[in-house]
Amino acid sequence: MQATTVDKLAHHLGEIVTIRGWLYNRRSKGKLHFLLIRDGTGIVQGIMSQDDVNQDLFSQCSRLPQESSLIATGKVRQDSRAPGGYELAIQDVEILQLAGEYPLGKKSHGSDFLLKNRHLWLRSKKQHAQLKIRSEVIRLIRQFFDSRDFVLVDAPILTSCVCEGTSSLFEVNYFERRAYLSQSGQLYVEAAAMAFGKAYCFGPTFRAEKSKTRKHLTEFWMVEPEIAYANLDDIMRLAEELVANLVEEVRKKRKEELKILERDTEMLEKVALPFPRLSYAQALQILKDSGVSFEWGEDLGAPHEAIISSQFDRPVLIHRFPTQTKAFYMKKDPRDSHLALCVDMLAPEGYGEIIGGGQREDDLEALEKGMAQQNLNREDFGWYLDLRRYGSVPHAGFGLGLERTVAWLCGTHHVREVIPFPRTLYRMYP
Repeated sequence: MQATTVDKLAHHLGEIVTIRGWLYNRRSKGKLHFLLIRDGTGIVQGIMSQDDVNQDLFSQCSRLPQESSLIATGKVRQDSRAPGGYELAIQDVEILQLAGEYPLGKKSHGSDFLLKNRHLWLRSKKQHAQLKIRSEVIRLIRQFFDSRDFVLVDAPILTSCVCEGTSSLFEVNYFERRAYLSQSGQLYVEAAAMAFGKAYCFGPTFRAEKSKTRKHLTEFWMVEPEIAYANLDDIMRLAEELVANLVEEVRKKRKEELKILERDTEMLEKVALPFPRLSYAQALQILKDSGVSFEWGEDLGAPHEAIISSQFDRPVLIHRFPTQTKAFYMKKDPRDSHLALCVDMLAPEGYGEIIGGGQREDDLEALEKGMAQQNLNREDFGWYLDLRRYGSVPHAGFGLGLERTVAWLCGTHHVREVIPFPRTLYRMYP
């Protein structure tokens, strides 16, 4: 007899094993109890016969509350009708704790109730599947960059620098000085790229955006690579390769979770290289042809992104936006100074922008001019300007939003379901 996990039961066919977990569901039929036991790796059906256990235990299990913790011992049997294809012929159950009345019953609950009970909602099948896919995506992202000789450099969360505009900053008191929660690790990873050639950071970022849409969180995760001696074309190619790899590997390695989520995998199967590329002008023409009023110089909003992406069955890259729509660090197109060497990647099926990036301004004078135009304090960026004083080179990078990417892969409507404990405009609990 040995302890194992549900996902490894196939390796123990005919053996007596123990499973440590929680009661997911229970039903009885005559002299049989059917106990669904989850252990974090999966769910197994345990069959308890009145003839195989003592009467007190059989009676106690007839009243065992949902989410009670237990250790079940039994023989592994194959059964195609059982969840996962295997079941446990129970010989003994050790009950560690009898749960109270579980607040998440079988009835339907509203989103506010579920989010207030997020700590328990994580145990449900679909939430569990989504976070398993999130974990897989994180692993794949690290594997992708590590295999290409990028160096992981952790960017600070507390910073004095403004990266994405002052309107979405969380300000904090830092020993009687003003500091902010990081909007992006990009500026710091640019410094790392000048040291290592290729670097990336992967961590939480914060935006004080008063948005209630299904695509926004106030705290979310980004992976941000930067490459020295790279241009816009280089970084667009890297972004395509990363996203294509994520889709392919999730399809192969998380089939069961995608099935639980009832994800239409045919849509994901269409995601293959190369991705279509549009200039801002070409995207503008699509909007005009669709009857949408849109002026040159405006930034794309969610409705515009949805119209453009609906024309394609895979992610689409839109490049060279007007400089006025982008941050101070974006390099201007040498062929047209009204355009920035930047790119946004839009996911299909209406999921919007999942990547934003471009070539960074590597000329000191041009960078200082851009900062002045956006009224940024040069003293806060002294170290960043040093990167242009000491060995400046062309370089480029991007940021991929983890939650939007995972939501698209899962086919989940709202990004708040693909992060363990979401932070939104009105929610900080639990």
